[in-house]
Amino acid sequence: MTAWERVQTARMSGRPTSLYYIEHIFDDFMELHGDRNYKDDPAIVGGLAFLGGRPVTVIGEQKGRNIKENVQRNFGMPNPEGYRKALRLMKQAEKFGRPVVCFVDTSGAFCGIEAEERGQGEAIARNLMEMSGLHVPILAIAIGEGGSGGALALAVGNEVWCLENAIYSVLSPEGFASILWKDGHRAPEAAEKMKMTSEDLKQLGVVEKVYPEATPALVENAEPICAALKKDMIDFFRKYDGMDGERIAAERYARFRAF
Repeated sequence: MTAWERVQTARMSGRPTSLYYIEHIFDDFMELHGDRNYKDDPAIVGGLAFLGGRPVTVIGEQKGRNIKENVQRNFGMPNPEGYRKALRLMKQAEKFGRPVVCFVDTSGAFCGIEAEERGQGEAIARNLMEMSGLHVPILAIAIGEGGSGGALALAVGNEVWCLENAIYSVLSPEGFASILWKDGHRAPEAAEKMKMTSEDLKQLGVVEKVYPEATPALVENAEPICAALKKDMIDFFRKYDGMDGERIAAERYARFRAF
């Protein structure tokens, strides 16, 4: 597929959401709510679960499957309180020594006036800073769209994985084309130049693993992907058993400094 076709596939409404992967990979998920400051943000879900018997903290950007759900979830575009909820859960994970798994799936952080008034930029920046020094392993997985700082705010991981038809970029192709050429209709051309597909990301070293989709991942056929992810997650976290927290954070810091 072309890069633009990958973008369109990543945006398909039938793709499994974060909650789908949480339900099909982890056991006994208990969702936690709120940032203890303003309110709960349905665009980000998170809580406690078990992965192969290991307690973990799971966080994901959540889109809806239809118009009603998308309105409720703000089309998967988090507000500041969403990122602050995610950070609260990550700091709680650090306190109790739980690894963190983050599912990335957003076109970007919500850019409404109210989000800016509540400190959208500060919330994202704080997540980047705090995640870089967290003393537990973090794994980030792009399952659909991975747009701008809204995605990066949950993607400062020791490793970043993605699905074959997921994308991960500094902004949307439409935004890129509008800024560079003043013409949003050149988005397909922008998508090619932005190196945002899984193949490009793997070649550039932005992601460590790419999971193939025999056909575009849909709820009806995603069980093999869940099985592969679960097996690799268990192996991934096992290698950090007994590792000093400072070393875990240093490894993550070095990964991003390498860029």
